[in-house]
Amino acid sequence: MTRTDLIALTPDTLAALANRGLVKRAAKDLDAGAGPDLDVTDDHTVHGRFPDGTETRLPPGATLQDARCSCGAHGVCRHRIGLVLAYQRTATAPDTPAPFTDWSPGSIDDTALAEAFGRPALTAARRTRDRGYRAVLHRPTPADPVPTVELPACTVRFPVPHRPGFAVTDAAEPLRGATVVLAVWAFRAADTEGSDRVTVGGRDTTPDHGDGAHRAAMDLVDELLVEGVPQAGPVLDGTLRRAGAALTAAGRHWPAAALEGIRHQLAEHAVRGARHDRETHALLLAELHARHRAAPTDPAAVLGTAETARTALRRVRLVALGCHVDGTARDRTADVFFAHPDAGVVLVLHKRWELPDGQAPTGHDLGSRRILGTNLRTLAAANVVSEATSRTAGRAVEISRGRIATTSVTPVGTAWDDLPPGLLVTDLAAQFPAPGSLPPRLVRPRVEAESMRVFAVAEAGPVRYDPAAQRLEAVLHDPAGNEVLLSSAHNPHCPGTLDALAGALASGTADRISGTLRHDRGRVLLAPLAVRTSQGVLVPDLAPGDGDTALPVAPHAPDDPLTTALEQALAALADAAHHGLKNLAATDHDTLESAAARLQRTGFHTTADKVSAVTTTLRTHGAGPATSHWHTAVIRLATTLELHRAGA
Repeated sequence: MTRTDLIALTPDTLAALANRGLVKRAAKDLDAGAGPDLDVTDDHTVHGRFPDGTETRLPPGATLQDARCSCGAHGVCRHRIGLVLAYQRTATAPDTPAPFTDWSPGSIDDTALAEAFGRPALTAARRTRDRGYRAVLHRPTPADPVPTVELPACTVRFPVPHRPGFAVTDAAEPLRGATVVLAVWAFRAADTEGSDRVTVGGRDTTPDHGDGAHRAAMDLVDELLVEGVPQAGPVLDGTLRRAGAALTAAGRHWPAAALEGIRHQLAEHAVRGARHDRETHALLLAELHARHRAAPTDPAAVLGTAETARTALRRVRLVALGCHVDGTARDRTADVFFAHPDAGVVLVLHKRWELPDGQAPTGHDLGSRRILGTNLRTLAAANVVSEATSRTAGRAVEISRGRIATTSVTPVGTAWDDLPPGLLVTDLAAQFPAPGSLPPRLVRPRVEAESMRVFAVAEAGPVRYDPAAQRLEAVLHDPAGNEVLLSSAHNPHCPGTLDALAGALASGTADRISGTLRHDRGRVLLAPLAVRTSQGVLVPDLAPGDGDTALPVAPHAPDDPLTTALEQALAALADAAHHGLKNLAATDHDTLESAAARLQRTGFHTTADKVSAVTTTLRTHGAGPATSHWHTAVIRLATTLELHRAGA
């Protein structure tokens, strides 16, 4: 009998169970003739004796971790890996793939899980299930035969059919057993419900203790809406902080994050900071109410109750996709984006520098700043392997250098070519969500870089510059012939960005571009982050230059009257929130009524009625009762504008 469990262990799976260095060393020993003498016993135990005298046994039903090896190494050693590779070479023809098995990990029962990971793992998993958790499943196909589960803070893969002990996860070792159990339960629930997006537990197993904290936060928001931003004092900051802590303690991570955003907006306004934005502030106020109203439909997704604040990861490999530089007169920030190929997601590393008076470094200047023992310019185009990494449910990542050699940084090379289909887009129509297929942003999970991809470029058109919008554009096509419009706005902190981007596209060798994809009025826009050419990976925000290169001019696109009507109405409501509903002057009322009339003329009759209800209630009942109408109008406007921009 062929040991199909050992045949199914690919080099990538072995590297995930141990590390890539051990796999390479074991393969090198085999190629040099230093492999083991093999023997398969009647009970199908694979036995190997190595030239150094080490004896290793792989019994059926045992994982590599549990297999016996006389070398005395803790964990998976090179002898165990070498014995697997040697068996594969003798049991199958060279380069013969493992046979495809269409199976579901949901078929694994709890008895098998307890045998693989112990009862404590099931107990820990039950606690998470009692709170509820979300999962996205990817079922096996001949092209990708490994069933995979995306949990809120990590990913689990099942490379060996019906053998949970061989499951691969990026969670740290103490969390591995409970994480695999949760993934099996997710498949079990999906098999029952017939859906590959499920919420497991939570709603029916525990009472919701966070509604009181959420209502208290909404009361604070309504008080701020009535009084206005200029009237917010330092006492309110402490009150908001305590309300956010209560939401976090209740597991309502997304409302807590919105409340934290309101705190930052108030702090920026207090110091006249450039990051204060009236529309952003208004949307954060409305988000608290939107999530409370939508909570009954899917509380885990809308409230973040299924999320873990932070998850420690085991040894992971991250592939840098570039970085974006931003800032104010007081600071500079750099967001470095990393693809996590094993999890199929993009993570973000945030870095902030306070600026001494009189300093205004450009993105090119920041490129020499040190992060993780290397400079930002190198890190933004590198492979990072780390044993000291943690990840939030919102997909922010922290990497610590920790002990010597726990984190290594090497050039990215051709790693973009090896990204999974969910991250490397070669057929836009098949691989990118259709317009309107995602929930509205106000109630969507607060995940960073959810639309970050690497776009495969088959053809790039000429670049054009729109001086009115200060935007560089170029039409790109993927290998399947789908069109995307590259669109990059001028960044005052990075004057060389557009020149560097134009030069890379004009070289004719750009074949990969990382960036954020989004739908915009019937087209897909790509906001670029980095470009790979024959010269390597270019990160435009870190490029030198003064932005003085003459670029071909493109005609400015005409304004869309529907978008204008929605944007002006949202701006009027944001101004009202800034001043405070009880402080509005007659001109503010006129602006709101004018915005409602414009919505009526452009066909948004119901939305216009929602805006009119704000002014009507203000005049007849006062500011307090008008807050509910204000939230309704903002939620409807924001959602309508989002769908209209997407062309849904």
